[in-house]
Amino acid sequence: MKLFTKVTTGLLLYFITVCFSVAMAQSTINVNGKVIDEATNEPIIGATITLIGGAASTSSGNSGDFTLERIPANSKLRVSYLGYESREVIAQDGEMTIALTSSTNTLEDVVVIGYGAVKRKDVTTAISSVSLEDLNERPVVNAGQAIQGRAAGVSVTQPSGAPGGGTSIRIRGTTSFNGSNDPLYVVDGVPVDNINFLSPTDIADMQVLKDASSAAIYGSRAANGVVLITTKQGRVGDAKISFNMLATQNRVTHKLEPLNYAQYKDLMDEIGMINLPSNLSDKTNWFDETFQNGSIQNYQVSISDGTEKLKYFLSGGYINEKGIINTAFYKRYNFRANVENKVRDWLTVNANFSYADYNGNGIVEGTGSNRGGVVMATINTPTYAPVWDPFAAGQYYNQFYGLNITSPLENMARTANNKNRENRLVGAASGTIHILPELNFKSSFAFDRRNALSTTFLDPLSTTWGRNQYGEASDSRNMNTVLTFDNVLNYNKTVGLHTFEAMAGSSWTSSQYTNSYINGSFFRNDLIQTLNAANRISWTGTGSGASNWAIMSYFGRLSYNFDGKYLVTANLRTDGSSKLNPNDRWGVFPSVSAAWRLSSEDFLKDVSWLNDLKIRGGWGQTGNQSGIGDYSYLQLYNITRLPWFETDYDLAVPTISAANLRTPDLTWETTTQTNIGVDFTGFNQRLTVNLDYYYKRTKDMLMYVTLPPGQVSSTITRNEGEMSNRGFEANVNSKNIVQDDFKWNTNFNISVNRNKLESLALQKIYPAARTVEVVNDYVVRNQPGMPMGSFFGYISEGVDPETGDMIYKDINGDGRVSSSDRTFIGDPNPDFTFGLTNDFSYKGFNLSIFLQGSYGNDVFNASRMDTEGMYDGKNQSTRVLQRWRVPGQITEVPRAGYNMLNSTYFIEDGSYLRVKNVSLSYNIKAPGLSRLGINKLQPFISASNLLTWTKYTGLDPEVNQYGNSGAVQGIDWGTYPQSKSFILGLSVEF
Repeated sequence: MKLFTKVTTGLLLYFITVCFSVAMAQSTINVNGKVIDEATNEPIIGATITLIGGAASTSSGNSGDFTLERIPANSKLRVSYLGYESREVIAQDGEMTIALTSSTNTLEDVVVIGYGAVKRKDVTTAISSVSLEDLNERPVVNAGQAIQGRAAGVSVTQPSGAPGGGTSIRIRGTTSFNGSNDPLYVVDGVPVDNINFLSPTDIADMQVLKDASSAAIYGSRAANGVVLITTKQGRVGDAKISFNMLATQNRVTHKLEPLNYAQYKDLMDEIGMINLPSNLSDKTNWFDETFQNGSIQNYQVSISDGTEKLKYFLSGGYINEKGIINTAFYKRYNFRANVENKVRDWLTVNANFSYADYNGNGIVEGTGSNRGGVVMATINTPTYAPVWDPFAAGQYYNQFYGLNITSPLENMARTANNKNRENRLVGAASGTIHILPELNFKSSFAFDRRNALSTTFLDPLSTTWGRNQYGEASDSRNMNTVLTFDNVLNYNKTVGLHTFEAMAGSSWTSSQYTNSYINGSFFRNDLIQTLNAANRISWTGTGSGASNWAIMSYFGRLSYNFDGKYLVTANLRTDGSSKLNPNDRWGVFPSVSAAWRLSSEDFLKDVSWLNDLKIRGGWGQTGNQSGIGDYSYLQLYNITRLPWFETDYDLAVPTISAANLRTPDLTWETTTQTNIGVDFTGFNQRLTVNLDYYYKRTKDMLMYVTLPPGQVSSTITRNEGEMSNRGFEANVNSKNIVQDDFKWNTNFNISVNRNKLESLALQKIYPAARTVEVVNDYVVRNQPGMPMGSFFGYISEGVDPETGDMIYKDINGDGRVSSSDRTFIGDPNPDFTFGLTNDFSYKGFNLSIFLQGSYGNDVFNASRMDTEGMYDGKNQSTRVLQRWRVPGQITEVPRAGYNMLNSTYFIEDGSYLRVKNVSLSYNIKAPGLSRLGINKLQPFISASNLLTWTKYTGLDPEVNQYGNSGAVQGIDWGTYPQSKSFILGLSVEF
């Protein structure tokens, strides 16, 4: 009986198992599908297909195909891909095709913010997204160039066109006097001081945090705004290989004409400087000898792939730029690796590493010809002179009848063997623990290691200076390491119509810097370029140094969203800096912002043409402690070594003197900003408008102050004054034509900013920018009530027809012209800047036209002092042919040897409109390409700086001799000009 029971039970269990298996077989299906673009029927590669309510997931391959096995019948699949509307479909047994439509709902785009991300429609602060659409088709060497003209409220200039030249970026105006005005750059969560190491083609997303309520989460380092950069990551799908290359030819955009020999001799006779022989003739066109066609070669390759567990992105690149001045160059090698691994359901780890090696040499520029400026020397060197001295082999010609003139080629030779090299390793590793669906904790550690080597060598033969020094060389090395350790806890919870977000974290940053330098001279003529061959090592030009600084920070954010209608965000950050006095080193930087979405209210819900209308406002404070020394609050000393080897110094010991006065109350420079904005999207999302008005005031500005005579030291670092910026900015995006074959999109942005130095405490006037020796006076005066960098001098009222001298206005009416008659004569700050981009696409063709410009800014053309001053024996431009010569002559150019002063005569309108870039590409589509595994084959041609409309008479209106200075702007003194570029390139994807 027991045996019968066991057999019966076993058969029953077997029958049940078979029935269940059959039932399961009948309730599961295998899906073989394909994802395509609804408009073009082209396959979509890398689309994500997920089983709703289950764990199954996959991605589409090279032909858009995918497979899901043994999934429940009649289940739902979610299909998604960036730039397309997500779609949910019922799973079908066997073959199925899923068509996705391009997304037009930009409001659902995710925007990166400080330590997090939100949907664009829920942003309560002033954030600009930078378009990267045509980045691969422009000769962009520095990632900062990608921002120019692309974001409202962000002014980007290239003070110099030299190879590898950096950019000057101002977010809503100048906020600091001596401190840094550069924004904080955050690359993949790592704060860095510049982005020279970053290849623009590696950038996936770039957001600019402009107001304090968005930037305050970065507290002490965000007074000048924040640029958040996210680099490309691997994605689920088949492995992708991308290759981009471009070759560029660069040409000088403008040319100045010098006097020929007969005209030059006539001028010299008039000045009475020298008695030139009449039998000389023109031998050298110095402009043609100096300038050439420059070039850029840019090659970038990347490989990316991903699964549900592991994603990676690898890239490498090489840039080689040769300048339009033929000794200038810049080279960069770059490599990047981004990896993300989902180790467990509760743990995700990330690693981002970037290495770059870049070097260049630069040229002597922006200091006038008699101080070695190459550009000015092309005009100032007489045309009768040959390049080489015919009576001294291997020496540049310098027989200028006793005149202090150096030819441009000799100037270039002084830097031809210079090399400025830096290699930089930036890396970050992080782990995110998903404690709960609503709660996660992220811990990250980042490092930024920079090694720089700068070497110079000047042979003892070819140049005058080299012969005087018997050859000279230098070697300068420095290493800087910045470590950052962040810990952030994020909580998100939605209850009905209420969404809450809370974030709290800490950040520790430490910097260590070391440097050493050595200078030598007295080389043998036949020895190689090494300091080991120097017979004399400089006693004062050799040494070493080191410094450290650190910041400790605590921060938090609370956000509340009710039904997408009412949104509030509050931030708080506190920072402690080692640069500031221990009693004042902690700063607290709060901010709050709110938004009201009117379009969600009942009284606007029935307005069919309105997609979104939001009013937002914010207030916040940010800090600044950059731009000052690492030990600025302390009493520092100078140590002067004495030559112990000389007989009078047998028992010599170093002498010590005060370098500065101690500042017992040195504290944070703080900027308070208020912002009001309106966001509008309408007409089926074909028109988007963003408007902002802001007011920002900086107080306790960190400044180097000059002390009156009689003090222990002549300088002190202190909190000195206040400055304000107010402005308006607008950004307009429109989809003008949207058809299957033809599309036309337009982006326009405009920025208006008014800067004013409000007050100064100890020193009331800060002069700067001394001009040519014959004038020997400052042309910039910073004082309360005026914009930063204002030009100061005399008002020119034309040429006196009787004497040929310049007439200067007697402002105080005392009957004579003296220093008391100087006044403010110009403002380098523009009335507004703007950018306009039009993108057209027709079938496989894409055309982009980018215009960029500035209006209302003055330029002090100090170059004209050297090319039209007629005060010494330098050659001049042909404009001096119009000079006054006889009594009664009416002309705008004064006589030779006239009474030259810093005046409105040299102030010019620096406004310009520039066709910054035009690019045309074609996406080749042929059946044979897919069989070869080629997903994209896109050749393109492009032109940069194609046309420039300006009244400025210099080589280029986008200049500043003083680079990124906040106190001095808009001065042109032999600055390396921008070049016109013609580009041919190819983009391939496998």
